[in-house]
Amino acid sequence: MRRSDEFLAVAGLLAVLVLLTVAESAAHRAGTSGFDASRAMVRRLGLTDLCLFTEARYTRHPSQADHFAPFQDHPQALEHFPSGSLMAPPPPALP
Repeated sequence: MRRSDEFLAVAGLLAVLVLLTVAESAAHRAGTSGFDASRAMVRRLGLTDLCLFTEARYTRHPSQADHFAPFQDHPQALEHFPSGSLMAPPPPALP
């Protein structure tokens, strides 16, 4: 068997595996929607808020964080977590 034949056999096998992976993914996706599964899990567990990031408590649940949590070390402290720079600051509290 020539090396080119070995290469073609391996390439053909890999192509078949890729096609099987795509077919399995399509079959799984047709059976249940990921969004529907997430919605069912939220109802079952009784979750109240969206968890955006996993780092700091003020980025995990913005509606449940106090406004001074990012500055708990001191007011001029640098941001410890990268996700803090991705979130907009909370709107100012109305009097």
